[in-house]
Amino acid sequence: MKYACIDVGLKRIGLALCLDEEIVMPQVAILRKNRKQASKEVKEFIIDWKIETLIVGLPKDGSSSEEMERRIKHFVSLIEADIPVIYQDEQGSSFEAKEIMKGKIKYKRDGRLDSIASKIILERFLDRVH
Repeated sequence: MKYACIDVGLKRIGLALCLDEEIVMPQVAILRKNRKQASKEVKEFIIDWKIETLIVGLPKDGSSSEEMERRIKHFVSLIEADIPVIYQDEQGSSFEAKEIMKGKIKYKRDGRLDSIASKIILERFLDRVH
């Protein structure tokens, strides 16, 4: 099973990939200019890698989590991918990514943290189902 995971943000979309159900690799994040462009790039990524299931990070237990959940689900609908979509709790993944990369990333706006967060979300999903 080939999995991809997206961590949807307002400025960047973190991407991670797992082709063998074991090794999860962060990918280059998508810099989001607008929803249409970003959803098109995610769809192209899914097609290029022949992804079979899309995992999407979803915030739980936050003051703005309902609004973000609505926005994320709307974004996912724009991708129009004909594969299963599974939502996974992303709580704390960005904080964890920052801890992992402490002192290693100077430019935090390049998307690497977003893709590391996406990697963490995908690993959590795989741990849960295996």
